[in-house]
Amino acid sequence: MTQFRPKYITFDCYGTLTNFQMAEVAQTLYGERLDAQQMAQFIKNFAAYRLDEILGDWKPYNEVVHNALERACRKNGVTFKDEDGRFVYELVPSWGPHADVPAGLAKVAKEIPLVILSNAMNEQIMYNVEKLGVPFHAVYTAQQANAYKPRFKAFEFMFDMLGCNPEDILHVSSSFRYDLMSAHDLGIKNKVWVNRGHEPANPYYGYTEIKDISGLAGVVGL
Repeated sequence: MTQFRPKYITFDCYGTLTNFQMAEVAQTLYGERLDAQQMAQFIKNFAAYRLDEILGDWKPYNEVVHNALERACRKNGVTFKDEDGRFVYELVPSWGPHADVPAGLAKVAKEIPLVILSNAMNEQIMYNVEKLGVPFHAVYTAQQANAYKPRFKAFEFMFDMLGCNPEDILHVSSSFRYDLMSAHDLGIKNKVWVNRGHEPANPYYGYTEIKDISGLAGVVGL
């Protein structure tokens, strides 16, 4: 990507900015019942079911977590309890940023408005955002959009709220499946992939790769 100064820099939050600790929580809940290989498979299943749960009509995120965890338990022969789902959901607001995020965001926050588009509930997201350490122009949730990413409806809600077009923004995410594939299809030409090891590189989708948020300022010439 050639150097580009966008009207807005838009971000995925959980996983990209916030240290999303679903794998660690699963380990806490079920690690004593599964060996290392079984636990690794459980974590993969839990992640896959979370994605599957959000591809249809919007439902509250506590239901997404509950259903995905229950399905992962069933697949892996683990007893599921309703309180396990509540435990995971209620932990989400306590999670803070990756170590590189506050300083990395501070480099760009004074020059370009920052926006979050998150697969979040309104009641949770601001606890996480407050821990990021910089002001945001806007924070949009799946609950407000009535759709989760990767559905286009979530991105289109953000465009409508900002009064901008796909070519006006730079979208930043650590995930192709949730963000960058949809961004590509919607005509967001300027994209940044934060390589946090969640997914393999996929150059087809046309992005600038950075290892963490400290590299973002250089992408926009700051």
